[in-house]
Amino acid sequence: MGWLEGQVALVTGGTGGIGKAIVRRYVAEGARVGVMARDSEQLSVLRMELGDAIVTIQGDVASYQDNQRAVATVLEAFGRLDTFVGNAAVFDYFTRLDRIAPEDFESAFQRLFATNVQGYLLGARSCIDALRESRGSMIFTLSNSAFYAGGGGILYVTAKHALVGMIRQLAYELAPDIRVNGVAPGATNTPMKSLEGLNQRSVPLNQIPGFEEGAAQSVPLQRIAEPEDHTGHYVLLASRENSGLTTANIIHSDGGWEIRSAGARSPRKP
Repeated sequence: MGWLEGQVALVTGGTGGIGKAIVRRYVAEGARVGVMARDSEQLSVLRMELGDAIVTIQGDVASYQDNQRAVATVLEAFGRLDTFVGNAAVFDYFTRLDRIAPEDFESAFQRLFATNVQGYLLGARSCIDALRESRGSMIFTLSNSAFYAGGGGILYVTAKHALVGMIRQLAYELAPDIRVNGVAPGATNTPMKSLEGLNQRSVPLNQIPGFEEGAAQSVPLQRIAEPEDHTGHYVLLASRENSGLTTANIIHSDGGWEIRSAGARSPRKP
């Protein structure tokens, strides 16, 4: 505890799943946190839980004005900004390209990319001046879908792949003042919602029948992640003392998805 003592962070999508777990962990590590999300009721509940350690901002990450307002709110409340965590995202419920009606494609593409890619870029743009002043960092939530096929549909997987290039380019453009990194979680027990109107069968991610068992069986470590399982990576990357020379890096937190299965177990000794 205490790796982020005295630091200030801004987390988007901070009221559910991984985002809320990051906010709680950052507060436990000594940080004060601005939390940006769409749902004002969920923001109020989180504020009641964490008190003056956080400030809340109701807004849409796809709006530059809302992102600017979030940064201004954090600076007014806490006087500085050390870390920006871009985390807000929507899913596409594994929808294939040939299952998207041509007349619906442009709208679906623009809406998903507005949150999952544009939202990250606008948040980053809004934070640059404050993070340069503090020589801080940016951390973005990716996914195993940023590296492998099959973890989502065509829109989600394409967007997550795009974010790998975004992290590398931002790390290049913003060095040496700002470090830019990412965390790529695998399947996680969260209520992540899908893009409205894209797939009539869609339900929150952790309500898919058999989701937990299937996710656990697909990786060598043989269990699905809880949101809290990923948060240590966000703490590490935000810590100047412990990752001060780390940039353009993406930490995989997916149970070993790349190797897909465990090796043969050594026989037990008698």
